Amino acid sequence: MNSTKKLWIVLAILLISSFSVLLWSGGQIYQQAPPMPERVEVVGGQTLYTRADIETGRQVWQSIGGMQLGSIWGHGGYVAPDWSADWLHREAIALMDIWAQESGAADYASLNPEEQAGLERRLKSQLRVNTYDPQTGVVIISMERAAADKAVSAHYESLFGVDPATADLREAYAMKNDTIPDPEHRRLLGAFFWWTAWAAVTERPQSDITYTNNWPNEPLVGNHPPTNTYLWSVFSVLFLLAGIALLGWHYAVNADHRDGHMPPAEDPWNKVWVTPSMSATAKYFWLVMALFLVQILLGAITAHYQVEGQDAYGFALSEVLPYSLSRTWHTQLAVLWIAVAWLGTGLYVAPAVSGHEPRFQRLGVNFLWTCLLVIVVGAFSGQWLAVMQTLGLDLNFWFGHQGWEYADIGRFWQWFLFIGLMLWLVLVGRGLWPALQKGAESRSIVGLVFLSTVAIGVFFGASLMWGEKTHLSIVEYWRWWLVHLWVEGFFEVFATAVIAFLFTRLGLLAIRTATVAVLFATIIFMAGGVLGTMHHIYFAGTPTVVLALGASFSALEVVPLAYIGFEAHHIYKLSGATPWVQRYRWPIRFFIAVAFWNLVGAGLFGFLINPPLSLYYMQGLNLTPLHGHTALFGVYGILGIGLLLFCLRGLKPQAVWNESLLRIGFWGLNIGLSLMALLTLLPLGTIQLFASIEHGYAYVRSAEFMQQPFVDLLVWLRMVGDVIFSIGALSLAAFVASLWLAPRSEGKHPDPNLARRLGDSPAAGR
Repeated sequence: MNSTKKLWIVLAILLISSFSVLLWSGGQIYQQAPPMPERVEVVGGQTLYTRADIETGRQVWQSIGGMQLGSIWGHGGYVAPDWSADWLHREAIALMDIWAQESGAADYASLNPEEQAGLERRLKSQLRVNTYDPQTGVVIISMERAAADKAVSAHYESLFGVDPATADLREAYAMKNDTIPDPEHRRLLGAFFWWTAWAAVTERPQSDITYTNNWPNEPLVGNHPPTNTYLWSVFSVLFLLAGIALLGWHYAVNADHRDGHMPPAEDPWNKVWVTPSMSATAKYFWLVMALFLVQILLGAITAHYQVEGQDAYGFALSEVLPYSLSRTWHTQLAVLWIAVAWLGTGLYVAPAVSGHEPRFQRLGVNFLWTCLLVIVVGAFSGQWLAVMQTLGLDLNFWFGHQGWEYADIGRFWQWFLFIGLMLWLVLVGRGLWPALQKGAESRSIVGLVFLSTVAIGVFFGASLMWGEKTHLSIVEYWRWWLVHLWVEGFFEVFATAVIAFLFTRLGLLAIRTATVAVLFATIIFMAGGVLGTMHHIYFAGTPTVVLALGASFSALEVVPLAYIGFEAHHIYKLSGATPWVQRYRWPIRFFIAVAFWNLVGAGLFGFLINPPLSLYYMQGLNLTPLHGHTALFGVYGILGIGLLLFCLRGLKPQAVWNESLLRIGFWGLNIGLSLMALLTLLPLGTIQLFASIEHGYAYVRSAEFMQQPFVDLLVWLRMVGDVIFSIGALSLAAFVASLWLAPRSEGKHPDPNLARRLGDSPAAGR
């Protein structure tokens, strides 16, 4: 049995075992999720909330943007508070105020330290005790706690309305006035917030750890990191070191076995015929640039809301484009334009791989592009209607705003996109199929491209696995299947396989060497990537097993990134292999940048927040978007741009590229992203971390902390990086436009194959 077959077997066993454990852990989450009470009763029999109240309150929360306006259990936006932590802290203070007033004091804050400590002990004994009865589904609370809860609920009813008493707070949270016009909906929103806070402070049966593993950090109620966060954080570091050592041993053993492959004298890609469907993919790359520029504009608006609240340079922008909507579109467009870049690459590469143009392929490519436009316009329109509270709760789930970060679009549009991805799968698959049937040496790489295409299409189906009233913990489980496995997992495999294929097709890599390298890289990445999904849901109402598995395997995700410098150096050497490779120097430079950001954004900043103890304090702070921005754009975005440029070189082989625009684009994007991280996200997140450890999570997400002058200064400093980044994006867009609007030709090409391709190809002039 040759090494390629062995690697395929190892990959198959790895995926089967990993997904089996992942599905088993999902069953554990389902069985041990925080219970949803049928009623919340006050001692004496009065009903405070019903299950219907809590579930309707969640619908209201989703309709206003959900995770895009503040966060729940740490997942979501960063300007408004985490509503679970905010409710819990306010409830604790309100309850102790009531007890203090019963003893004749003005409030809790007016007591001396000894008296305060006594009330805090009493508070823990009341809030942490689990009074849920699984037989009746009833939670019993004291009359004092019910009074405190009503006071907190009144605060939110004021905040989400137009009450002048909370106007300053609305501005600090970047909330539009009258975010929820219906008073009853505002009351029910409080019921949902109460339940998320209840799960965060209530201990599991026969345990001293809450349903959210003692998250958030709240000293008043005794929420501190449990012992298992220390234990599994230590083990995660050990797993990381062991993985790096093993991978280092592998590199050392195989260092002397790389073949001395010689590149061809001429560009083999010149022999590829540009078919009609390949030509039709150009519009995908135009759409990529358009969506990218709009995303940057929305990002600037979203960031500015943090310093000016409801306005933009004096204009009441929140009345027509609220913060929750600008952030929704900003995050959604990030995934969309990157996905479109990779979808276009797949459609371009498939016929190039096989040399076969299936019947009606061009029609399918054009139809899919039209569907993508309809989805973007339709989904975004529905989200605007939802956030403006004109769509109604009955239609919101299907056509409005689902409220889940990165999975915000309505269910109808999710189905539409899923069907579109199935069409993409068919189009790419039928283009690749002849190459798979040939049984050539490159069959394994082509097969991996095909399988990753299947996975991209199928795994988007994870977004369809929850319903409108599915438990929050289960939604989070499936949502991270979408965000982590779909975006960070199988797109990564697809890109790795496509790049390897492109380099083999150019003759820069031997097919066997590339095949073994790609399969090995896929095995290493998926070894940590599948079960590493669970590091996102340590504190989302999940049991300890999730924390243990997530900590162990997410550490392994970083292992291959520790050796990413080898990949960058190897790609750099390929760029100088032969003179004609200079035609591809800009796509290759973007691939090298991907290697850098893989190390920094995904590796260093990713592991910074991955261990349970780290994430306990960092979740929902600016260290989270530090990893998010540098990994999502730095790795997947720049990789998408590199693939786009590679396809454009094939679509416009005779064009003279504007080196100045590309140089500005490349350095503008990379320097801008670096400054965004170093001037704002890293220092602000670090300052938040110290405050979170010392004062608790609610404080560090409060207006009191976030409206301090030094925070405004750090946010304003982000403009430096944003401006440079925007200049880079505009330059890149101008370059793409220039290929069609102001093309410059190289003239008669010395390569007769290229001349014949341009003059005689059936795609010429199309």
